[in-house]
Amino acid sequence: MLPNHTSKRLFSKKWILSMVALLLAFSVLSACGSKKEGAATASPSPSAAATATGNPADVIATYKEGGKITRAEFDSFINVNKMFSPQLAQFMTDPAFQQDMLKQMVTFRVLSAKADDKVKADADKQVTEQMKAITDYFGKQEGGMDKQLKDNGIELKDIESLMKMSFYTMGSMESKITDKAVQDSYNEQAAAHAFDIATVSHILISLKDAATQKDLRTKDEALARAKEVKGKLDKGGDFAALAKEYSDDPGSKDAGGTYKDADINQWVPEFKEAASTLPLNKISDPVESSFGYHVMKVESRSTKQLDDTLKTQIKSQLAEKSLSEFAEKEYPNLIETNNLPKPEASPAPAASPAASPAASPAASPAASPAAK
Repeated sequence: MLPNHTSKRLFSKKWILSMVALLLAFSVLSACGSKKEGAATASPSPSAAATATGNPADVIATYKEGGKITRAEFDSFINVNKMFSPQLAQFMTDPAFQQDMLKQMVTFRVLSAKADDKVKADADKQVTEQMKAITDYFGKQEGGMDKQLKDNGIELKDIESLMKMSFYTMGSMESKITDKAVQDSYNEQAAAHAFDIATVSHILISLKDAATQKDLRTKDEALARAKEVKGKLDKGGDFAALAKEYSDDPGSKDAGGTYKDADINQWVPEFKEAASTLPLNKISDPVESSFGYHVMKVESRSTKQLDDTLKTQIKSQLAEKSLSEFAEKEYPNLIETNNLPKPEASPAPAASPAASPAASPAASPAASPAAK
């Protein structure tokens, strides 16, 4: 009920987590930047399959050790990504986007080729599972999987190829992460409270209905109701019973208002702060957040232990970091030829008056002591 970010996902299937981590490992959209003001926006429709014109057999890039990428291979790579992230359609003709995708493709190719037999065997099993999940999901959409493939100008083997490159790459990178590196990362993140957890019971008096977002009450009314709840608790009222009666949080009201051993970093700032600082096992005064008012009781606080699940999570984080570093540092040295359009160089910003040698501090009102 209290997430600090929208928890809805486009796909609820488990495999989408892998796709986000692997296919979008380099944050494609951030490389492209925002669309230029006044520029026409391409509709993210499936029909925008082609990224550029040219013969499919044309070689658009070469890299060390005899590597080459044809127009057909590049277009398939981009169109698979677009199938999973339709919003990418608006960037298809953007040179910066194309250059970033080329970086990803070359990086995946080079690193996946270094995967050993064990990594490949493990990855192949995952790819088989993921491909089934993908075909099952898209098979239930209008027109089925065949329509999705046709609209995006790809074949099923193109998806499988990218999946294999992705899993081979990440598997190879993760295999190089040592236990010490995982432990060190855990210690560093734990010191920064990244793994703080708490068991918190609360009764939310909301301003709006959680389902419809219609107004329920004013802030003054909500505060008065929260104080009423606190008063009953202070007199020995049963927290679970009062949560069931009063709370507007559908995620906890039927569980005594309790979130057990929850990651506090997922909560909105006000609730997180209270969960981090309130005295244990004391009924709080109403705590205001964007949801309304909370009457809280923090029952315990601790740090998530480094179990196998967390080790896997941290190992993936470190592998993704290594992957990004490889792409930024090693990729420029790998490329031999690159025939894709290059982004236009941004014009140098005009010197500001404060930065200009002709603009002395004395002439600047902001720099003048009298102007303060």
